[in-house]
Amino acid sequence: MSATKIISNKNNLQILHEDNHIIVINKRVGDIVQGDKTGDKPLSDIVKEYIKEKYNKPGDVFLGVIHRLDRPTTGIVVFARTSKALTRMNEMFSNRETQKTYWAVVKNKPVEKTAKLVHFLKRNEKNNTSKAHLKEVPDSKVASLDYTVFKELQNYVALEINLHTGRHHQIRAQLSAIGSPIKGDLKYGFDRSNPDGGIHLHARKLVFVHPVSKENITIIAPTPDETIWNAL
Repeated sequence: MSATKIISNKNNLQILHEDNHIIVINKRVGDIVQGDKTGDKPLSDIVKEYIKEKYNKPGDVFLGVIHRLDRPTTGIVVFARTSKALTRMNEMFSNRETQKTYWAVVKNKPVEKTAKLVHFLKRNEKNNTSKAHLKEVPDSKVASLDYTVFKELQNYVALEINLHTGRHHQIRAQLSAIGSPIKGDLKYGFDRSNPDGGIHLHARKLVFVHPVSKENITIIAPTPDETIWNAL
């Protein structure tokens, strides 16, 4: 089964897939997936409200957070609607049994059109960043991805990225390390912010086996309605 369009756009939610066990959202710039110290209303709460209203559910609605996207990024986020789905989806994500594809717009074309990047990422909790090292350093974790340049624009280059590990700020840090920071990403070396405060990194595609029905699921998230994304 493949979902390539928004099936519902209620409560400011772009819903890409919904069944009894999971719900998949196309996250917007600025949404936080789960509550944090900012106190801003998280996407998880908005989804709960949507489910409660749609199905007229009494009491608290169960919703499990399976994975996260950075606040300035957009794209696919999957939530579990049952505990069975949450357990199985957590196992799939931790065992890397899902295929994650991202799109990124960067300002400098990488030297190679297609390549595999392997770095050792060390997280800095104080400033909430990760630094990519070519060699292992204390407390670092290996990070791996491959990318392909799929479109060249006048001032930018679009990359398709397949993620092999799920480290903190992995794509942002690794692309910055090769001199190709993501458009709008001040934290990782881009020279100016985007008007909406986001960055041009989009969780474009997710392929996985449904945790209950065992059906093959392919989700493709439309990019934001914005000039550069529309050019792709």
